[in-house]
Order: sequence, then C-alpha cells, then structure tokens
Amino acid sequence: MQPQIILITGASSGFGKITAQMLSEQGHIVYGTSRKPSENIGKVRMLVVDVTNSISVRQAVEQIISEQGRMDVLINNAGMGIGGALELATEEEVSMQMNTNFFGVVNMCKAVLPYMRKARRGKIINISSVSGLMGNPGQTNYSASKAGLIGLTKSVAKELASRNVNCNAIAPGFVATDMTENLSENNALVDHIPMKRFAQPEDIANLALFLASDQSDYITGEVIRIDGGLAM
Repeated sequence: MQPQIILITGASSGFGKITAQMLSEQGHIVYGTSRKPSENIGKVRMLVVDVTNSISVRQAVEQIISEQGRMDVLINNAGMGIGGALELATEEEVSMQMNTNFFGVVNMCKAVLPYMRKARRGKIINISSVSGLMGNPGQTNYSASKAGLIGLTKSVAKELASRNVNCNAIAPGFVATDMTENLSENNALVDHIPMKRFAQPEDIANLALFLASDQSDYITGEVIRIDGGLAM
C-alpha cells in the first residue's frame, strides 16, 4: 500500500496511540491530535486540537493540507465516557460527552470532506461502541453519543460513495486500557463475553489498519463489532 496521509484524533494514549504508531511503522505519514500539548510519538506528529472547537479543527486540517497537499484517511477516535444513572447526570456532563463523542466527529468530517470530495478518494473511520448498538445501563449519554456516530457513518457513506470516499465505523466492546483496568478483573463481567477476555488495543488497531488500506475499498457504511461476541 502506498504511503497515506492520515489524521487520527485522540492519539496521545490507548488505542489511538497504538494505532498511530502502527500506521507510522508501516510508512504512512501520520498526524495525531490531543487536547493538551503532547510530545511526538516516534514519527507521529502530534497537534494540539480541541475537536469540540470547529476553528481549532479547521486550522489543524488546513495545516496538514498545506504541508502534505492532501488528506487520505481520517480516524475519529477522540472520545470520553462519564458513567452514572441518567437522572443524576448534569447538563454539563451530557454536553461534554455529546460535544466530544458526536459533535467532535461532525467537526472533523466537515473540515476534511471537502478535500476528499475534490480528490475523489478518502477513508473515514469512526470509533463507535457496542454500547451504541445495544445500550448499556449507567451509560445512557455515552451510548447515545456512540449511537449517533452510527447514523452519521451510514449517511456520510451514502453521500460520498459516488466520490469514492468510504466511511465505516468500528464498535469495540471492552478494551484493556488503563481506564478499564479495574473492570478487567471483574469475573462476572468477563463471563458475559463469549471469548472470556477483553480486547487488546492492538485488536482494534488491526481492524483500523485494514479499513484504512486499499483492501477495504469496496466496504462502506458498515459498523463492525470487535467485542469477543459480547453483542451477538
């Protein structure tokens, strides 16, 4: 596969960091974003971007286009999760999750799609969640934001298919990260997963690498679960 110009949001840690590293190691030119200043990760160039701010997003995209001349792949990974019963959630908590998980993706797509449309090629990969497919008690706001990404993914796929722009979503289940370290020790929770383990970040990254490659050129509008069978 020829080197691609790739932008991945939320690349300073977890799945985003590993995906950015793996893509860079394959020879791609990778830019990552984080809300706070972060050192470059190997050859991955980190940019400070607030995905909830359309001006910040547009400036970052314009910088990449200025430096590279095009944008081939956008991976919308930045997100946040605040748990708790719906009736106890504050307006601020609801807004924070929706602004980051959903409107942040809207901002990124609006900034990138004009260039992909003009180039008549491109890949967009949105990181949703099985919670967006099946719901999850105590995660109503999070689930709603991730469900919104599924509708966005399918609509963008239909709008841009004739321009050779693919848009797909990945719906992970539980992933072993620092944030889920305590959960991974919950035997009752693990027992609900047919494969009896959490995914590793590399499991999700490998799927993202496939969707970013030319091997997935005829796949669009799909929501691919990677959850060990949790949502079967």
